[in-house]
Amino acid sequence: MKMLFLSIIAALALVQDGNIKWDKTLHDFGDVSVTDGPLTCTYTVTNNGTEPIAIFEVVSSCGCTNVKWTQAPIQPGKTGTVSATYKNEDGPMPFDKTLTVYISGVKRPVILRLRGVIHEKKKSLNELYGAQKFGDLGVKSRQLKTGNLKQGQQVSEQTTIANLGKKPLKISWADVSEELSLKVEPNPIPAGSTATLTYTVTANPAHYGRKKYTAAPVLNGRKAGGVLEITSWTQENFTVMKQAERDKGPIPYFDSSTVNLGTASKGERLTAVFTCTNRGKRDLHFYKADADSPALALAEPLSDIAPAKKGSVRFTLDTSSLEKGENVIMVSLTTNSPLRPLVNVFVAVVLR
Repeated sequence: MKMLFLSIIAALALVQDGNIKWDKTLHDFGDVSVTDGPLTCTYTVTNNGTEPIAIFEVVSSCGCTNVKWTQAPIQPGKTGTVSATYKNEDGPMPFDKTLTVYISGVKRPVILRLRGVIHEKKKSLNELYGAQKFGDLGVKSRQLKTGNLKQGQQVSEQTTIANLGKKPLKISWADVSEELSLKVEPNPIPAGSTATLTYTVTANPAHYGRKKYTAAPVLNGRKAGGVLEITSWTQENFTVMKQAERDKGPIPYFDSSTVNLGTASKGERLTAVFTCTNRGKRDLHFYKADADSPALALAEPLSDIAPAKKGSVRFTLDTSSLEKGENVIMVSLTTNSPLRPLVNVFVAVVLR
């Protein structure tokens, strides 16, 4: 029977990733307790193509998660499932597990995630969500993040929110950033209950690197005050390039990943210079430089570097806002290099 199934897989035509649609790639169990026992979630995949597909392997990141999946080929227009059960045997702790799904005809495996926070005993909604809130809407944090975003794609994440009030809470949003969309389920949120907030960022060709997106919660028709911030990181999408094109791409090579500016007095303005050689076959382009501290800023626009040539990336460091002692600031450079789409370099200084 196994040999017959493998023969069916081998005979399936190569399908495009766009012909496969998942209902989700992340399941967040939220806050649960050790007494809840095993936790199960299901992911559904739809075959939107014209040829059958098959899930031929699912690999869990650890033995604490059991996995089952649809064994038969999935015909065009039909669905299959991957079900995962987290054993919940490791005591109170956060968990974030992955499932690597291999599908016939698809070159890249799909990564599914399941996560949650296990507590020793059940906590009240106010204990879990009351530290940061918008009126009766409780959230664990007003600052959220997504995974890396590739041009031409979307990235979605989920978080649990809570209605801390005594009546249903209808959630809508105002002043939403153009590339951001948000969905709350269930909505309205019943009194004293939780809901899942799914936030999705769509790549914008004009934006690379780190970018913040915002949305203002509106509760039962009234603005709650304050905004939810969502940070996403956009890179070039090299998956649409053929291997031959990727092989000809630029390759950034920095003489040093750290520029040490030595010792300085608070208030000094210093210059940090990184020297980079392009060891690839096409021009190296820096889309953006993102520093971890506003004290560090580009001293001049980023310039392209031709193949086999050297160039420099210059920063100005204003030490006025830095603390005394050792300071290390990371800069993330988003590039057009398939081999190194993101390069991290560091500026170090010791303030007297």
